[in-house]
Amino acid sequence: MRHNVSGRKFNRTKSHKDAMLANMASSLLEHKKLYTTEAKAKELRPFVEALITKSKHALASEKQNLLPEGQKVDIHNRRMVYKVIRNKGVIQELFDAIAPVVESRNGGYCRIIKTGTRRGDAARTAIIELVDWSAPIDGAISLKRKKKVTTKKSTKQTNIKSKEKVKVGTVEEKIEPTAVDEVISTTPIVEETSAIEINTSVEEKIEPTAVDEVISTTPIVEETVMTNTSVEETKNDSSTAEDKI
Repeated sequence: MRHNVSGRKFNRTKSHKDAMLANMASSLLEHKKLYTTEAKAKELRPFVEALITKSKHALASEKQNLLPEGQKVDIHNRRMVYKVIRNKGVIQELFDAIAPVVESRNGGYCRIIKTGTRRGDAARTAIIELVDWSAPIDGAISLKRKKKVTTKKSTKQTNIKSKEKVKVGTVEEKIEPTAVDEVISTTPIVEETSAIEINTSVEEKIEPTAVDEVISTTPIVEETVMTNTSVEETKNDSSTAEDKI
């Protein structure tokens, strides 16, 4: 029966739980970020922050020359951390790189970011990271909607859209035609007018030639000749009849 025992058991023994936290703390101090479950992240945060606080105390004692004679490095705090983390490279990173950065920060060295549930066992996951090594964009995201940036479109697209979106009863804005549009719009009109003018001018100005006059008068001459011959034939017929009598 657990009486007045804080912390989560994680269905593990004490030795197993301590080894797990030590391993996770070593990975977090080395990589500055760790992806795990939300419960493990909440249990790991005070565990790691206690180690970072010891590194800060060691740095302060080294700067204030509060060490025993003949020592330039706080060996005591390093040995206390080494009892938990058995990686000398991580301990050197903690005391030489992390401690100077978090020296002016009064606690709150880690941050937990919830990332939803995990597929499979539906466990709530989270990311635990060191605050001073996180991306600068974190925490600066606004929930306000951004205004859309409108860009100027080409004149051809605007002209086409304006023609398509014209409604009944609305007045269209006059668009000044370009030089090419003027040439294209005027060329067929010029051709039609020129053809009509040429036809009318030809019909009005063409005068009949002498050949046309001769052709037009020839049938009349033939008819007169025919009439004259017929008259002569009648006269001859009448003369022959008188001779016979």
